Amino acid sequence: MSDYLVAAARWRGHNRRAEPGSPPKALMTAASRSLSVLAIADQADLAILRAEYDPAPTPPLPPQGRTAPGLPPPLPPARHTAGSPPTLLEPLLSTRSFIARPTQTGYAGITGYEGIYVHTDGVPSHHLPLLLTAFRYRFRQNLEAMSRHLVDDVAIGWDELGTDLLHGAPPALVAALTGGDQWPSRTLDNLITPDGAPPARMTVTDYTADEQDLQWGYILHPEGIEVISLLHEDIGPFVDWNTDPRTAFSDNPARWSSTAPPPVIQAPRIAAPQAAAGAATPARGVPAHPAARR
Repeated sequence: MSDYLVAAARWRGHNRRAEPGSPPKALMTAASRSLSVLAIADQADLAILRAEYDPAPTPPLPPQGRTAPGLPPPLPPARHTAGSPPTLLEPLLSTRSFIARPTQTGYAGITGYEGIYVHTDGVPSHHLPLLLTAFRYRFRQNLEAMSRHLVDDVAIGWDELGTDLLHGAPPALVAALTGGDQWPSRTLDNLITPDGAPPARMTVTDYTADEQDLQWGYILHPEGIEVISLLHEDIGPFVDWNTDPRTAFSDNPARWSSTAPPPVIQAPRIAAPQAAAGAATPARGVPAHPAARR
């Protein structure tokens, strides 16, 4: 049964032109929600097994009123907790994603995409502030230049996207996004293959994304960034380029549905710095004619 739900949730190339509210689309939505439940159950089972058969060792407590010599200081509290918006951009996990440009060579001649692999920090709360700010300031709303930098000019792939993408943004906005932290974008230039051959470019397309064990996709359309939760669908809602970069988005894959607006946790409380083209606008859902794919 679980295999059927996974297949239905990921579509596997079927019913790509189904209208919202139609039976195929309703089946996909129901299967996606069931897939989220299965993932939570799997995590709970794993936690129970580890607690039973591989419990973490309990360090001996020092005598009352004394400090054990040589013990490291306690870990600082997390900078944000699950369910609450992060206060700044920070390195997260090895969440695999890709950045892509749309193409005209998708399934059955429908619009597809071609992009490049990004190894770490692929969740929306990390990528979207960088991409929205980069488009507005570093690339001055030149989508072609931005796509060349992020997709075309990368030899192998990205290890991570960094704060160099915020170049040219107002200092107050950079501070709000980073809390003063700085880290560079890094590419995967020093990979060693098993046979010693030069590593191949890590290209991602709408034909290969399912097979590459990726979790998130970000497609740079003229109207905005299409965010795909690859655990559930292979199309997604659009985040308008004019969206305030400080908008806090959910990192829950189940909430990124192609039939709903992007899931905002918290909107900015003050006006964002004005771009040359005008004021920022709230995030919106899919456009009137979404680009259907496989």
